[in-house]
Amino acid sequence: MHIANPIYDVVFKFMMEDNKVAKAFLSAIIQEEVVELDFTSQERTARIKDEPKKTKTKVETETTQYTVCRFDFTARIALPGGRFKTIMIELQKAKLASDIMRFRRYLGLHYQNADNAYGDANHRKACQIYCIFLLGYDIGIPECPVIRVDAQTQDVVTNENVSVSNDFIESLHHRSWIVQINQLKRRRRNDLEKLLSIFDQTNRTKSHYFLNVNEEDLPDIYRPIIRRLRMAAESEDIQIEMEMEDDFLQELQDKERIIAQKEKELEEEKKINKEQKKALKEKDKALEEQKKSLEEQKKSLEEKDKALEELRKQLAEIQQK
Repeated sequence: MHIANPIYDVVFKFMMEDNKVAKAFLSAIIQEEVVELDFTSQERTARIKDEPKKTKTKVETETTQYTVCRFDFTARIALPGGRFKTIMIELQKAKLASDIMRFRRYLGLHYQNADNAYGDANHRKACQIYCIFLLGYDIGIPECPVIRVDAQTQDVVTNENVSVSNDFIESLHHRSWIVQINQLKRRRRNDLEKLLSIFDQTNRTKSHYFLNVNEEDLPDIYRPIIRRLRMAAESEDIQIEMEMEDDFLQELQDKERIIAQKEKELEEEKKINKEQKKALKEKDKALEEQKKSLEEQKKSLEEKDKALEELRKQLAEIQQK
């Protein structure tokens, strides 16, 4: 069965616009049941460096907009004992090695946003933040497609974990899930890895816009995701956007290579200028030393001339006697 390749932002966006599909997908990753889910924001624009212009001292660049796949959700999570909690889910998807500062900046905005809270006007609670990163590149941890980062709460004296849920701690610390798409490589060890097989690029068809998957390999709960991706595969508009995304990504990579080359050339010029400056400085030092030597020789000659003048004077006095 052919599905649209969700490595493409336009396909992934189409997939996550279905609330039922989004709840199933997010629940699988965080391993908690999302019972209610609302989009709070969706940001898909950012800026990149444009064609570089080299000056005497630096490479100057203008900026151009491009798409970044980022979603923010407010989710209601089911807890044991019939309880619930409200959280914020920040999901970012990146094909290329991105600036980590951008991820930090987005996370910081969530912590600063006073609207990321729940409850009535008299008793507002800050939402705990869950971060999900879908990365099209490796971060240097091999053989591990999905990584969960969850800080432990410990008693510093006994080193025992504190298992009691605490609003203060949850409000100030976030959990993260990192999916290294390149590490999937046909791993299907549990239901989550079976679901993430929809990103496994080893399943690409001759057209890399589509993947060949077997719906029977997925648990029934994830079948709507496959059906949604089949709908995307049948859409001519989505295929056109995938082609545009490829073109733009290629343009982005070309620009980054040009910028890197220009910056390398500028560094080499700086190095040459530094060496030339050093050579001129050494030459000036040598000239200064020569000048000093000539002054010393001149002083020595003046002293000799003075001594000769004294001798002549003494001889003249002797002859007069």
